[in-house]
Amino acid sequence: MSFKSIHVGLKTIAILIAAGLAVAQGTSAQYQQQPQQQQPQPQPQPQQQQPTPAPSGKAAPLSAPQAPAEAPKIDPEEEKAYKAFVDANAPQQADARIKLGEQFVAKYPKSKYAEQVYARLMQDYLDKQQFDKMYDAADKALALNPDNVTVLVIEGWVIPHNYNPDDPDAEKRLNQAEVFEKHAIDVISKLTKPANLTDEQFAKAKDLALSQAHSGLGLIYFRRQDFANSVTELQAGEKIAATPDPTDFYVMGVELQDLKRFSEAADAYQKCAQIPGGLADRCRSKIDEAKKQASAQPAAPKP
Repeated sequence: MSFKSIHVGLKTIAILIAAGLAVAQGTSAQYQQQPQQQQPQPQPQPQQQQPTPAPSGKAAPLSAPQAPAEAPKIDPEEEKAYKAFVDANAPQQADARIKLGEQFVAKYPKSKYAEQVYARLMQDYLDKQQFDKMYDAADKALALNPDNVTVLVIEGWVIPHNYNPDDPDAEKRLNQAEVFEKHAIDVISKLTKPANLTDEQFAKAKDLALSQAHSGLGLIYFRRQDFANSVTELQAGEKIAATPDPTDFYVMGVELQDLKRFSEAADAYQKCAQIPGGLADRCRSKIDEAKKQASAQPAAPKP
């Protein structure tokens, strides 16, 4: 299967996730950080504080009151550099944006914006299929925020699609991807709707991320030839996907044939064939094969 044939679908989903859940998380965090109106509380009557005896038997001195923490200082140059990075948002500005992003994290590695910059660099490197740089940016974003749904879902999805069995780290990468997708599903289940999204928008954003996470898990299990679990995950993703991935249907068809669930395999190939793209003809040619297998012997019972 070609990564190139399914890259456009991922790019669209990545943009939608970033516009939905990533924004939702950021807005929610900002909303939670707003100071709440403090209600006046009854003040307790002051009591005489008894000094704690020191080991020597002498009275231990009371701690001096700590000064309030200073608000973090704003660096105008840092703000300007981040704004330049964000403003370079047009597709034709990708190279310039990558340069600005790389310069930003090199100069301001501890910036409050570093996570967002790494997450965007991850997507830009993915667009250019510079996978080593993509993984590096994604891992650095997750080091700053292990719950970044966008990064978890996309990196966990890309790893099995860009799988090379001859890579000595191939299995390690698959294990990592599985952890990412399972954690993403857990994080998504605990998200609360921010005030700036409607119920419908929030539900769509969650379904979009969940469908991609299940798709990623399905491909991970496919690479391990764990076909039964792969089918379960791919079907879970397909049920809630706004735009189903033809690759998922094709993989399902192959796996269902191996599991001798031939009628289901024919249905999966049929769904794949109805989606325009490079896999349509291949899936169309597999429909009759699966139907003949279904008529030649009864399907095995579903697990």
